[in-house]
Amino acid sequence: MTAPNRDQPWYARGLRFSCTQCGNCCTGPPGTVSFTDEEAASIAAALGIGTAEFHKRYAHKVDGHWSLTERLTDDGYDCVFLDRTSSPGRALCSIYTTRPEQCDTWPFWPENLTSKNVWDQVKRRTPCPGMAKGKLVPLEQIRVTKDRH
Repeated sequence: MTAPNRDQPWYARGLRFSCTQCGNCCTGPPGTVSFTDEEAASIAAALGIGTAEFHKRYAHKVDGHWSLTERLTDDGYDCVFLDRTSSPGRALCSIYTTRPEQCDTWPFWPENLTSKNVWDQVKRRTPCPGMAKGKLVPLEQIRVTKDRH
């Protein structure tokens, strides 16, 4: 039997994750969805509006940084771009192809990967049905994604 390599993270064999489009990671208690100026310009272009209009309609400042606006729903504070109506039973991101990196890197955020216990807590707290299910995401892809966050 081979001893575990202590230089490897607890998720060295990869983690299972596949987005189920439940929207649970896009709702909950009030929070922030940070984005860069480049992401704002990309989202604005996809929406067919200017960056200033995008900020006015869909964003606000939190501690000096831009965040997407949330709206209170029966499910919690939904991201303004979370669409629960066009596909019944699913929650879709209406800016999926230009979503901020914070969204694109979920659930492989450094704070979620500190230990298996933390990963399991996040899986229950979110709750994210895609964590620990679906395709096996290999270690190197997790590292690349984590480092982008």
